[in-house]
Amino acid sequence: QVQLAESGGGLVQAGGSLRLSCAASGRTFSSPTMGWFRQAPGKEREFVSFATWSGGRTGYADSVKGRFTISRDNAGNTMYLQMNSLKPEDTAVYYCAAASFGDPRRATPYDYWGQGTQVTVSS
Repeated sequence: QVQLAESGGGLVQAGGSLRLSCAASGRTFSSPTMGWFRQAPGKEREFVSFATWSGGRTGYADSVKGRFTISRDNAGNTMYLQMNSLKPEDTAVYYCAAASFGDPRRATPYDYWGQGTQVTVSS
């Protein structure tokens, strides 16, 4: 089992920044890939970014590339998502998730999910 807890969401004006954190605990070694997804009201959950704990691979959705940066703190088992130049369309509940294998850009391989943190970007 892996437990995930997100934090760092909030309300920010367009153009501002937020940093989300995802604290992982439990058998994290069994889930080498961490991902960030988001879900806006009335929309399906969508991929945002992923990274492996080893740091060998990262990836971003086209909509956030160049604005968001994923990073990790292996010592503390924490994954971060630095979000800059935020836009109103970034408003959503953001979830972190852990996967053992599979396409990291799809939600289905992820076995464990956090409770989500709300990000609201005002125009």
